[in-house]
Amino acid sequence: MKNTSKDNIDKKIEEKLYSRNFTKFGLDMNPVVSIAAGLIVLIFSLYALLNLERANEIFQNVKNVIISKGDWLFILSSNFFIGICIFLALSRLGNVKIGGIDAEPEFSNFAWYSMLISAGMGIGLMFWAVGEPLYHSTYTPPIFQSTNSINSALATTFFHWGIHPWGIYALLSLALTFFAYNKNLPLSLRSVFYPLLKDKVFGVLGDMIDVLAVVSCLFGLATSLGLGVQQINSGLNYLLGIEFSVKIQVILIVIITAIATLSVVSGIDKGVKFLSELNIKMAFVFMLAIFIIGPTLHILKLFSNALGLYLNEFISSSFFISTKDTSWQGSWSVFYLAWWISWSPFVGMFIARISKGRTIREFVLAVLFVPSLLSFIWLSIFGGNAIYINEQVNGNLFDVVQNNLPIALFEMINYLNIPFLSGIIKTILSIIGTLLVISFFVTSSDSGSLVVDNITSGGKLDSPIPQRIFWACMEGFIAAVLLLIGGEKALSALQTAVITTGLPFAIILTITSILLVKSIHVSYKKQKRIKDIKLYKKIAEHTSNERMKK
Repeated sequence: MKNTSKDNIDKKIEEKLYSRNFTKFGLDMNPVVSIAAGLIVLIFSLYALLNLERANEIFQNVKNVIISKGDWLFILSSNFFIGICIFLALSRLGNVKIGGIDAEPEFSNFAWYSMLISAGMGIGLMFWAVGEPLYHSTYTPPIFQSTNSINSALATTFFHWGIHPWGIYALLSLALTFFAYNKNLPLSLRSVFYPLLKDKVFGVLGDMIDVLAVVSCLFGLATSLGLGVQQINSGLNYLLGIEFSVKIQVILIVIITAIATLSVVSGIDKGVKFLSELNIKMAFVFMLAIFIIGPTLHILKLFSNALGLYLNEFISSSFFISTKDTSWQGSWSVFYLAWWISWSPFVGMFIARISKGRTIREFVLAVLFVPSLLSFIWLSIFGGNAIYINEQVNGNLFDVVQNNLPIALFEMINYLNIPFLSGIIKTILSIIGTLLVISFFVTSSDSGSLVVDNITSGGKLDSPIPQRIFWACMEGFIAAVLLLIGGEKALSALQTAVITTGLPFAIILTITSILLVKSIHVSYKKQKRIKDIKLYKKIAEHTSNERMKK
């Protein structure tokens, strides 16, 4: 890639990209990307409305083909992404600073970790932390084999929520933040292809890439928010006896979308940052309470054993591709990898937005390992509690959870053995759990709105407030409409549609990784020259001062 000055890049953006933006009625958006993405969303919603059963069948068949035929691609590519990330972190290229040699971080470490965890997996961990370990302890998976099925169950859950998803996020977010802040390109998915496509990224090809990213973000967010609101409804049903129904869930979506809209309007450095930090503090208190009340020693032993098994069999299980019965791997590991890859434009874009001023080494090691370790601790406490309780009640907890996953967390709390003030403490824990789901719901919505807003505006970071409000409302609208159309069936169809984007994104990420390494190598040599010049000037200045003293 030829070195291009900042002024030249900015001029090209102004002429070839931003000049195409629609800037009336308080908006500033790329009309091609916005209209095309909107039409795809509308067509999907209408098709689901007219024939949900047929839509479900078609998307399910497409998903089955992608997962069964592309399982090797998802598994090998995800391991390749992790390898690239570790190479960048441990090599001399890790010294390159995002944003240039003089750039400083915009957010503190705590705020940074809080935002990337809240956007990345917060609501997913709330939804699956009880149900998935329970399932794997009942039906032993073919990976992370152990004489103790409980250790195997938790290690498998670590695999699905640990280094592999965060490796995918780390790679794409690093590419996005590097090309945005080091190469002065728009913060948009099209920018990572600049070394390959050059000025074509500012035209139709770039629009197609961004449309795919917007649709993936909107559908992924709508699915997660729809599942999240069902869990909130379950908590309110448990606490207050409010009925579990689509009507209540739509009302909840309206209320929470309104809160998310206020957060989006206030900006990333105020509302989003505040809510993300609040999430982490609430989550820590909630997790600590469950850890102390539950079988503490059992959880500690389980965490240690499962982590040891995960690390010991990491490579063999990561490269495992089933050759006979592919049903388990297709339903779990490959499904997750496809989901994380399709979800990566949203999470990657958001992490990229908040990561300026950090070295590549700091960025990769932090994104790859800190959230993974925190997820392992969370899963051990909630999953370990659930497995222990299930054994004590002869499988009753699993029987309830497998038929109604959204109530898993609250059922686990209900089964906790608390010696005194049991009812009051369980109610308090359920309230905290419900508030935490709501909070993660809001941060997913507001961060997602900012990401979609960035992409549709051509990569601008300071788009108009009415536009932010529009996309925040659009996410809630999609989730609400799908719940009204077909409830959980419609959400399932949407989730299946999202996964189909995982295949093209896996190919995009593979190309991205190659372009990224080459571009970082150029920046490494440039930053090294600048450091050498600064060092030479300091030595020369020091020598001159010494001579003057003499």
